[in-house]
Amino acid sequence: MDKELIDVRSPDVAEESQERAPATVMNRKLVLIMAAACAASVANLYYIQPLLANMGREFAVSANQMGIIATMSQVGYACGLLFIIPLGDKYNQRKLIVGMLIAVTLALIVMASAPSILLVGVASFLVGVTTVVPQLIIPYSASLAPVKARGQVVGTVMSGLLIGILLARTVSGLVAAHFGWRAMYWIAAIMMILLAVLMRVLLPDDRAQKGSMSYPQLLRSLWGLVRDEPVLRETMFFGALAFAAFSVFWVALSFFLATPPYHFGSEVAGLFGLVGVAGALAASFVGKFADRRDPRLANGMGLVIILVSFVIMWLTGQWLFGLIVGTILLDLGTQSNQISSQARVYSLQPEARNRLNTVYMFVYFIGGSLGSILGTVGWSMAQWNGVCAVACLLILIALAFYVLNTRSMRQHLRSVR
Repeated sequence: MDKELIDVRSPDVAEESQERAPATVMNRKLVLIMAAACAASVANLYYIQPLLANMGREFAVSANQMGIIATMSQVGYACGLLFIIPLGDKYNQRKLIVGMLIAVTLALIVMASAPSILLVGVASFLVGVTTVVPQLIIPYSASLAPVKARGQVVGTVMSGLLIGILLARTVSGLVAAHFGWRAMYWIAAIMMILLAVLMRVLLPDDRAQKGSMSYPQLLRSLWGLVRDEPVLRETMFFGALAFAAFSVFWVALSFFLATPPYHFGSEVAGLFGLVGVAGALAASFVGKFADRRDPRLANGMGLVIILVSFVIMWLTGQWLFGLIVGTILLDLGTQSNQISSQARVYSLQPEARNRLNTVYMFVYFIGGSLGSILGTVGWSMAQWNGVCAVACLLILIALAFYVLNTRSMRQHLRSVR
């Protein structure tokens, strides 16, 4: 994307004339601000993963029970997507973003001070519900971007999101090792207050023309989008299974690294987040590919890369080098699939972009919740072999659907041109 200003009212985007009444100017600085906000806010959802073993020891609960705690945050996030994100098609998105940052601050405080595993589970759910800021920012960035650069803009903002996911594990692992797991949530609460102030000052006001649908009508319209958009249905399926496999790995990693031959603690599990940043940094290139070539092809490539990553980790996971290579490929494949999917989704109905994102991301995080459960089940049954077997099966299902649905998708795309 050029560093010069981008006018979303240019002739290249005449098709978006109904999206935004006054001209809105977007530049690289604004894109990077949105990416940084996504990184900082989405991290709240992932601080918990390297902390599971530490928390389990404090409350004297099993790995399966801690897997349920991690799942609660994913389920909460899915609920936030379903019931909060559609409001972006009706209300000012900057105000929604600031309001949700205040709400997540309160949830993080509850998490940091929870005296029992039951309240930790409740707080985990609440953190998930309120950590929906990135899913307000991403469609907002897509609405500000010109059509010919939308994939790249979304890719850059999504880079911030994935880097936030990965670095969250690194930061939380290190903080927990030196100050305890509760300190991480107190720090996160302070960060969210500061981010709320910055977003109020730095984000442009949302001047898009909003629909007149009531809140119940917004929710009812979600099923209509699923029913009427084959592209949305396909990307939902790819996204859910890819993120399920991603979650299988990350929920089991701290347990795997605590066993022979590694015997590592939470700080090393967190440092694996740094390994995956290499994959996250490829997001803008994936976005360019989606803008210039077939984004569905990028979906298939991403799924294949994820499968290869788990095969490598299954065969060589007992060596640190094999685990590192697999982690890089896993994050690259996950990001490639996600960017291409969202580029496809955001091209469907501009006036329903938040609701399209709601449906896609709701199913995406249901997949993540499923992966968290399957990861702990696979670990309990066969440890690392079980984890890799479960993840490979999920991606093989996605690839089989990709192949079987190719003809139908080509026919659909020809019919709408």
